[in-house]
Amino acid sequence: MAANPRPDAALPARHGVGASCVGLPPGPWPRLIDFLIDRFPGVAPSEWAERMARGEVLDEAGRPVGPAAPYPAHGRLYYYRSLPHEPANPVQETVLFEDDWLVVADKPHFLPVTPTGKYLQETLLVRLRRRLGRDDLVPLHRIDRETAGLVLFAKQRASVRRYADLFATHGVIKTYQAIAPWDASLPFPQTRASTLEEAGHFMKMQERPPEPGAAEAPNARTTIELIETRGALARYRLHPLTGKRHQLRVHMAALGLPLLGDRIYPRLLPEGSDDPTNPLRLLAERLAFTDPVTGQAREFTSERQLHFPGAA
Repeated sequence: MAANPRPDAALPARHGVGASCVGLPPGPWPRLIDFLIDRFPGVAPSEWAERMARGEVLDEAGRPVGPAAPYPAHGRLYYYRSLPHEPANPVQETVLFEDDWLVVADKPHFLPVTPTGKYLQETLLVRLRRRLGRDDLVPLHRIDRETAGLVLFAKQRASVRRYADLFATHGVIKTYQAIAPWDASLPFPQTRASTLEEAGHFMKMQERPPEPGAAEAPNARTTIELIETRGALARYRLHPLTGKRHQLRVHMAALGLPLLGDRIYPRLLPEGSDDPTNPLRLLAERLAFTDPVTGQAREFTSERQLHFPGAA
């Protein structure tokens, strides 16, 4: 039987979760399970044996493999992730729009868009796949777990690239709301332009100071408008003109205006410090674009609200 060159595109999702893929480099492992134990030290050997027994580990042709299967270098292996002790997440998403091509979801704070780390079933993608019965649903962009608001998904795999290219070429107008400190000495509106790079921790980004005499163009630009002030705080409208990771959070913190509820900027708080009463005050409020498939003008607005401390 000929191997399927892309079985991950055809393998059915299980409980809304698609198959993950790992390459098989040359190495000393006599069996596939030996490689998996070495490659994923956080997963117990007994867990891999149980997954194989349940048919959750597949070879390059999409066929289940058992614990005694020999190691085939230069191939690929597929497996289904599982988290036996994933806690339930009470926050709920809303589907604002659905047609033959798109699903637009309005995400609450503290819900990841896609599976990562300790989050699997309690993610927006997996929830929507199960809710809508669409295992082929694909997210077209990301927003942070702590951020609320709009996320677009493609329903047809054949159209994913066309929509993804729209985001990659900045063909989508993205608008955010944020609540942060108010500094009367800062002029608004203004555009923050800087070069962002990874900081010393994998979770953080930072602005890189321009080098003397260098002609490097900034890789991140954000237009910031003032909507209203309330005491020492203000509501802002943010327009990212580029799409660097954590761009809005870094730019606001660099102005001395860190977003309320931010657990990364300016100071990284320990994991597990989520506070549902004090979420990150950042909302993906609006998306507007010309649909590359239908040619229609699309505009979607979140139904969620950001509240000042003490407000209902």
